[in-house]
Amino acid sequence: MASIPERIRQFNNPRVPAYTALKYDMMAENAFRFLRGTSHLFYEDLSGSNALSASPLSWISGDLHLENFGTYKGDNRLVYFDLNDFDEGILAPSAWELVRMVTSIFTGFESLGIRRKDIMAAAELFLQTYSANLGGGKAHYIEPETAKGIVSLFIDKVCERKQKELVRQRTVLKNERLALRIDKTRLFPVDKALKKELTGHLAQWIRQDPHLQNRHRVLDTGFRIAGTGSLGVKRYVFLTRNLKDPKKHLLIDMKQSLPSALQPFVTARQPAWSSEAERVVAVQKRMQNISPALLSTTTFKGDHYVLKELQPTSDKIDFMVIRDRQKDIDRVIKDMAMLTASAQLRSSGRQGSAIADELIEFGADTSWQKGLLEYAAEYAGQVQRDYREYFSAYKAGFFKNKRG
Repeated sequence: MASIPERIRQFNNPRVPAYTALKYDMMAENAFRFLRGTSHLFYEDLSGSNALSASPLSWISGDLHLENFGTYKGDNRLVYFDLNDFDEGILAPSAWELVRMVTSIFTGFESLGIRRKDIMAAAELFLQTYSANLGGGKAHYIEPETAKGIVSLFIDKVCERKQKELVRQRTVLKNERLALRIDKTRLFPVDKALKKELTGHLAQWIRQDPHLQNRHRVLDTGFRIAGTGSLGVKRYVFLTRNLKDPKKHLLIDMKQSLPSALQPFVTARQPAWSSEAERVVAVQKRMQNISPALLSTTTFKGDHYVLKELQPTSDKIDFMVIRDRQKDIDRVIKDMAMLTASAQLRSSGRQGSAIADELIEFGADTSWQKGLLEYAAEYAGQVQRDYREYFSAYKAGFFKNKRG
């Protein structure tokens, strides 16, 4: 088998080289960042093992980890806390989603310096809460009225933030006109020719979108940097102005959709999607209680994209802030487990996924938890070893000379 660096470079070859280089930089920060950027390694290894008990097929996000939960404004303008990344969404054994998440608890909490016994307790709590909610057979959700603990405070903060505040943070005045703030950290410039094509494309989409109904004009666009796993795919942010109320602006995210990293490793028959963007949006709509504002698909210059209102990457739980507050950690882990179970129940019985009764039975039978927990704990050690191999190659210039 190829080395870890070789497998990583091969997977990232189709991506934009300059921004893939940023992904390699971020993955070098710590083992948790590395885990987030290598779901393809995780599922390749998982598919080659027989460690997990059989589990019902379900729609999964495909890359569930501690930082793929967050707040967002729904198309009903209310704020929700939920799973929020579906780039790898696919039909697969339900336990695949769980073992990825539990591995992230081991890896992520270790990177924060949390004690091993507390990490194990959090992993067990996640599985116990997931099973209890799945066995209960009812999908739940978290909004301001139902949120508790740190998540409640987090949602309240987002509810209080006005759209104009977000726009103010991301824009500057240039020649008495509002433009995006190109900081070359979160946002990079695009050349004039591409900017013209992108602006024209989004203007056409706005004319056809039933929510915007030709009420916005595109003012600016830039190349957006966010996340870890998806770095290197083409991703743009647009600044628009409301034509009826020029003081109102909107930020729109347009992200390229590539095939799921799990696709080579799943045996379940998948729907015949018209595009990868359609797959991402369909899975997201099935698993979330309420979809983000403006969630849609588009095709630009032969590539397929997911469009939605910009959701700041800061709208996620910062475990560094609460790492010494066990009660808050437990509350967040319970919420994440409940949302995971709810997403699977909500999407049950759809195009090959198990019906709710099968999921309820799986939740009631907790005998599979021990094996899954052991695999996740062991694989977290593998992540550390893979990260060290990657980091050595990174420091030696392996990715600088032959970037993907």
